[in-house]
Amino acid sequence: MASMRDIKRRRSSIQGTQQITKAMKLVSTVKLQRARAGAEKSKSYFDCMYETVNNILGRVGHVEHKYLKPGQSQKKAVIVITSNRGLAGGYNSNVVKLITRHESWNKDDVVIYSIGNKGRELLKRAGYEIKEELPEVIEDPAYADAMLLTQRLLEAFERDEIGEIYLAYTAFKNTVSHIPTLLRLLPVERDEKEAAGNSEGAAAIMNFEPEDVEALDLIIPKYITSLIYGAMMEAVASENGARMQAMDNATSNAEEMISDLALKYNRARQGSITQELTEIIAGAEALG
Repeated sequence: MASMRDIKRRRSSIQGTQQITKAMKLVSTVKLQRARAGAEKSKSYFDCMYETVNNILGRVGHVEHKYLKPGQSQKKAVIVITSNRGLAGGYNSNVVKLITRHESWNKDDVVIYSIGNKGRELLKRAGYEIKEELPEVIEDPAYADAMLLTQRLLEAFERDEIGEIYLAYTAFKNTVSHIPTLLRLLPVERDEKEAAGNSEGAAAIMNFEPEDVEALDLIIPKYITSLIYGAMMEAVASENGARMQAMDNATSNAEEMISDLALKYNRARQGSITQELTEIIAGAEALG
């Protein structure tokens, strides 16, 4: 059985850790409130762009366009959005699993555009090719960053360096619910339910000025940019929500450990007192 000194030292150490986890929980709570507000503001723009593109694709029917069919290359570019720091439970590993456990993907055909250090570290260790590292982007997401990344990806797509573009991130549903999500950005997929609803309510065929191909050349890059930017905003909110939960659980676990150690300390102290009394009584009887 551990001595009272060992128990006291361990309890003091856990109390110090508990103070840190409490502080981290408070910081994450404040950051979550700000990040959630940003995610909610960007979501309306994202939803509008999503509905607009599906409305267009639903009305134009079959259109021959470079962004609506896979490229010649077998390479798949995956934008992976994770955090730069840990202590967020399974937040980072759950996003990485979307890629490493994808049944139909060959590791050699996947190139990673990493936003956040944790995803890069895990995927590089798993043997994936890291094409670009953008850890600073997730610290303060900006639409301009998403636009520049979209331009580089579309240029690579047009040069047939990559044939498809995917986005892996954590969607923010609410404070306690965060959903790892994998989306295909290119070639653009039409939401059949959304398109069916649009076609049923559409009385006239959509006309374009300029031509439909030129219109898609303008709209689809903005559509992809909005998806990436919206994903970054939701990822930041999800990260802070996950860290807040992880630190809350750590604080509760520390409290349980402290209570258990306090009980052990009292038992050890009681045992020590009992032993001392027994020795005193035995010594008194021996003298008598």
